[in-house]
Amino acid sequence: MEARQELLELILEVSFRRQKVVLASGRESDFYLDLRQTLMRPRGVALAGGLILDALQGGASVQAVGGMAVGAVPLISAVLAAAAARDPATPLLGFFVRKEAKQHGLGRRIEGGFREGQSVALLEDTVTTGGSTLEALDAVQQAGGKVVRVLCLVDRGEGALQAFRERGIELEALYSRADLPV
Repeated sequence: MEARQELLELILEVSFRRQKVVLASGRESDFYLDLRQTLMRPRGVALAGGLILDALQGGASVQAVGGMAVGAVPLISAVLAAAAARDPATPLLGFFVRKEAKQHGLGRRIEGGFREGQSVALLEDTVTTGGSTLEALDAVQQAGGKVVRVLCLVDRGEGALQAFRERGIELEALYSRADLPV
């Protein structure tokens, strides 16, 4: 089975639920996607990491992948593992953005392999309005990074595409609302 179709089937099996929920954006929805359920399974993490890495091969090149903690961390790790499996000497780095800077240690808001001047791709499992990833985008830009790509597994089709366009970045999604049984 093709990897993209296999991942979609796994998402629908373990991450998709028809039930009323309030999303992080504050909006109500008739369905919920908990992609942590997919990304915390060996096959899910392998498929997602490989497919996002494939998507990164086209378009603007990046030196690092990152996103907002905690949601993006499994996907970032999946992409880094896929990159290392393909090329053990890969220079691709990963990082995550905290909601706010730590009050101890080095007091960082961005943790991991991020450096000023890097071209980066932001990753997210599911986007609705794009709010969390836009927050990460602002933090990366404030720290001197260049966000050149934004990729997600699933775009729920509720405003994120337009929000990123308004910031001059195209949202690249492996799956859209049209791929879901809604």
